[in-house]
Amino acid sequence: MRLFQNSGIGGTYVHRLNRLAAGAATFRQRLDVFLDDRFGASHFLEPVLNRDASAFFTNADDWRLQQMWAVQAGMPAGSSPEQILLAQIEQHRTEVFYNLDPMRFQSDFVRQLPRCVRRTVAWRAAPSPGADFGAYDLVVCNFPGILAGYAKNGWHAKYFSPAHDPMLDEYAGNQERPVDVLFVGGFSRHHQRRAKLLEAVAACADKLNVVMHLDQSRLARFAASPLGRLLPLAQQRVPAAVRRVSRPSVYGRDMYAALSRAKIVLNAAIDMAGQDRGNMRCFESLGAACMLLTDDGRYPSGMVDGETLVIFKSQDEVIGKLLDLVADGTLRQRIGTAGNRMIRASYSKPQQFLSFTGLLG
Repeated sequence: MRLFQNSGIGGTYVHRLNRLAAGAATFRQRLDVFLDDRFGASHFLEPVLNRDASAFFTNADDWRLQQMWAVQAGMPAGSSPEQILLAQIEQHRTEVFYNLDPMRFQSDFVRQLPRCVRRTVAWRAAPSPGADFGAYDLVVCNFPGILAGYAKNGWHAKYFSPAHDPMLDEYAGNQERPVDVLFVGGFSRHHQRRAKLLEAVAACADKLNVVMHLDQSRLARFAASPLGRLLPLAQQRVPAAVRRVSRPSVYGRDMYAALSRAKIVLNAAIDMAGQDRGNMRCFESLGAACMLLTDDGRYPSGMVDGETLVIFKSQDEVIGKLLDLVADGTLRQRIGTAGNRMIRASYSKPQQFLSFTGLLG
């Protein structure tokens, strides 16, 4: 199978990539820097991570990366992202196109694919009102409720899961974990339940070593600046308690390192998928052998309360559970070890790729 996987990096990560890849002069050099940093690796299929000759990978929204390829391929200056991606697919002689960025490349793009492409698959794990994925042969994610919505649109939707990144094995064995509670993710007043939870946990910094690596919007950062404080932007500012324990956002291997220093990782959904759970942080935290404390909901197979993770049903439960788990190192380590063992056994990269090929029929 000649596999082509397209992903995306987004604005918050691109600054890190530009710094890491400052010396890259070719498409392959910049791409290798990206893949070695492991950003989003739980979604990348085994042939991509193994650099198999039959697999091609790119981030079509990475302007620098795609321009490097276009120049090397002799394409006209000013070629559009769609033109470059189509040229890559044609040159690769792709048979299976797996797209992690279908909001950018919807059905109108799929209909332009060359004849060599036999199957098209889109990953989308969020509600997508107004989107058109109907030209894809398959739309996949690991949230059954969202898949049901896709099926109502008449799209062929199937369950497919992220996987354990084997690179995390290098971090899971770390025994020096000075951080009691770690949160890595976005902070927004729009996600009120999560915001209130983080504020309550941050207020326990006098009892616990709490660290929060927050990905904040530009407006939130401006609201906290000296100039922003002169303006009526109180609703946009991070609460003082959270600000005291906050650190810059972390990605890729830096995030893996942060996970490896934490006893407990706090996870909280943002109501995007209803009661379905199983975001990337679950896979990454268990992969780093952290004890995962996460909110109530329907979890993927193997993620079991009290066995491989711990669930809280309300914000009122969180503080007590955190204090108990930090104090009971034996229980915490037992659950963390069991979670790590489960994720490595049940969600390996070979199994993920086997599931993917099975979906293709």
